[in-house]
Amino acid sequence: MKLPGPGALALVGSGEYLPRMEPVDRYLMDRLAGPVDVVCLPTAAGTEGSERIAYWSNLGTSHFTSMGVRSVNPLPVIDRHSAQDEALAARIRAANFVYLSGGKPDYLFNTLIGTAAWAAILSVLEHGGVVAGCSAGAMIFGARIPTGFFTGTQKGFGLLENAFIMPHFDEMPGWIARLAPSLVKDLILVGIEGNTALVCTKEGLCVEGSGGVTIDHNKNRTRFTQE
Repeated sequence: MKLPGPGALALVGSGEYLPRMEPVDRYLMDRLAGPVDVVCLPTAAGTEGSERIAYWSNLGTSHFTSMGVRSVNPLPVIDRHSAQDEALAARIRAANFVYLSGGKPDYLFNTLIGTAAWAAILSVLEHGGVVAGCSAGAMIFGARIPTGFFTGTQKGFGLLENAFIMPHFDEMPGWIARLAPSLVKDLILVGIEGNTALVCTKEGLCVEGSGGVTIDHNKNRTRFTQE
């Protein structure tokens, strides 16, 4: 792993902001030393229109408010221009829990790379905070991510080196499952099931949630669950 600090990176298969993910989010919140200040980033849905962006923003706000955090702020980081906004980046840096919800992984990566928002997200990890990404928000942290309708791949941020992260692993349509080997190639497949997180820290990896995480390298496949 190439984590930039002592924080925790949580890669979620599906279910962001839903009640069944509360135990996982409480586990992540309990890692923080003080009051929890959350920023929700609907960036991956930036091409899906204002109604969908508002859906993710409102759902995240409701979810974390009900869990008693000190503050929760959805930020309109939805394109390259807003990702370079220093005022929005400052609000990300001021949080200790950042959540990237789902959408398009290639759009999310291409929107964030080299921006003030991405530097701020890394700063949260550097200072011991939590960064969580669900679905597309999880995929960007691998070495490669799919493009379009799984027609190819492009580079990811590579915080999990040599990994191809596949969320919705227990929910994938058959055609995606059949395409997976041609996309993963010589990388390590990290398949994360719904309502489940692979939590990555400098100390190692653990699984939290009701499902499992499958690691597949050279057809050697092992499934891990919460201990």
